[in-house]
Amino acid sequence: MVSVTSTTVDTGDTAFMIVSMALVMFMTPGLAFFYGGLVRQQNVLTIMMQNFVCMGMVTMIWVLWGFSLVFGNSGGLMGDPGSFAMMKNVLGTPLRSYVDGQTASDAYWDMTIPGLVFAGFQGMFAVIAPALMTGAFADRLLFRPYLLFIFLWVHLVYFPWANWIWGPDGWIGKEGVFDFAGGIVVHCTAGFSALATVVALPHRKKIEGDVDTDPHNIPFVALGTGMLWFGWFGFNAGSALGANATAATAAMNTEIAASVALFTWMCVEWKHKGKPSLVGACVGTIAGLATVTPAAGFIRPWGAVIIGVVCAPFCYTIMEVIKKKLDLVDALDVFAVHGMGGYLGTILVGCLARSSVGAPHYSAKLFGKQLIAASGCAVYSFVVGFGLIKGIGAVMPLLPDKDMIFAGLDVSVHGESAYKEGSSSGKVVNPLKANNV
Repeated sequence: MVSVTSTTVDTGDTAFMIVSMALVMFMTPGLAFFYGGLVRQQNVLTIMMQNFVCMGMVTMIWVLWGFSLVFGNSGGLMGDPGSFAMMKNVLGTPLRSYVDGQTASDAYWDMTIPGLVFAGFQGMFAVIAPALMTGAFADRLLFRPYLLFIFLWVHLVYFPWANWIWGPDGWIGKEGVFDFAGGIVVHCTAGFSALATVVALPHRKKIEGDVDTDPHNIPFVALGTGMLWFGWFGFNAGSALGANATAATAAMNTEIAASVALFTWMCVEWKHKGKPSLVGACVGTIAGLATVTPAAGFIRPWGAVIIGVVCAPFCYTIMEVIKKKLDLVDALDVFAVHGMGGYLGTILVGCLARSSVGAPHYSAKLFGKQLIAASGCAVYSFVVGFGLIKGIGAVMPLLPDKDMIFAGLDVSVHGESAYKEGSSSGKVVNPLKANNV
């Protein structure tokens, strides 16, 4: 995330950022289709619901106090929850006009967009971050504990790291750590917390046995990938906070990294499995997008090519080799793609950033800072995510029973089915009797 130097509203920048906000919002439905196509057909609505409910619940939290916890006046470990509670002092003029007693440099708040647009744009990041984790426990977590987990996670993981990296007094950002659009804040936090849920929950085979986990609707996967790719231009270019040269750099690097990663992943899979798959191409695209996110506005286009070439075999190896050796049941490979992709991209900022695009220049010192920050985020996110799952599991059931699983969570938890003909292979559970949802 970068700041610009002006105290008046620029209509061009404002229009660009409103569109960027809408594009990032569009990514969450895209994620729902992407994940929905990858799961079994009796659970497609369940994972879509888990994604869509983030748009409602997290947005409410963001408006009430979340934005203030991240971007409010310094309150110690996080922002003062009263600074912008209920969007107080966040109006149609640049946010700087309403910040009193701010200890950060004035330049941080010298934006050319209304405070409301900035708050809305940032809110869409808060929405999609927890939604990313749903792929790790796809088909598994009941709805009530899921809601509690997401509520606690945004407060204990996302808001702190967003404040520490992007906040006006963020202590990690002040140490010279750079995260352009969320490699640490979004992808590392979600990816490593997703890994924690996989480790904390009982192994899938102990409950379900051997089941078919092949994608049920590959066109959904392709559609979701296209929606995510499209929205990612707002995600990365919008992080320039205006229609400027940095936004142009970020947009082009986003396209390059995604395209190169798609093709490289296809080649790696083709060599490894003997056939190139559409699902593999889609997953490779997402890996490229996640990996370039922390670097998008800091690197030259050739740097984006390097990211695309490097991230594909890196994430593929974690997904196809390391995950299987460790017997991890990360259903939709959130850790390999988002966690390790964001981690890799954050570190590569220290190798590829160029002052010629207005970024900090690469150096061993910058590389070290990026490595420490990414590693610290990984450990923190894993520990908190693990603790949350274990803590919630101590007070309420986390997992559906076998009857609910074989009937499908769409029917047993939400009382609806994505397809008229149905495909449940077990006893159908009356949704009115399934109380622990």
